[in-house]
Amino acid sequence: MKTISQRDLRNDSGKILDAVEAGEIYTISRNGKPVGELRPVGRRTFVPVAELVRTAAHLPPVDYDQFRADLDAVIDQDPLDD
Repeated sequence: MKTISQRDLRNDSGKILDAVEAGEIYTISRNGKPVGELRPVGRRTFVPVAELVRTAAHLPPVDYDQFRADLDAVIDQDPLDD
């Protein structure tokens, strides 16, 4: 992991972002103190709809009325009720 200053990031942002896109990770410093990291975003995982349907088919059914009643029992929806 490379450390670069805020000034380096400002002056060479295009080059730095190209490097990040290629997998490089940077620690950004201000006045010599590390303040953050610049890293590539994680790759998204695509899950086909057919796989989601297959997985959901094995889940237990949800009783939505009971689910709502359970939520109401533990969450006070009245902001003025003291």
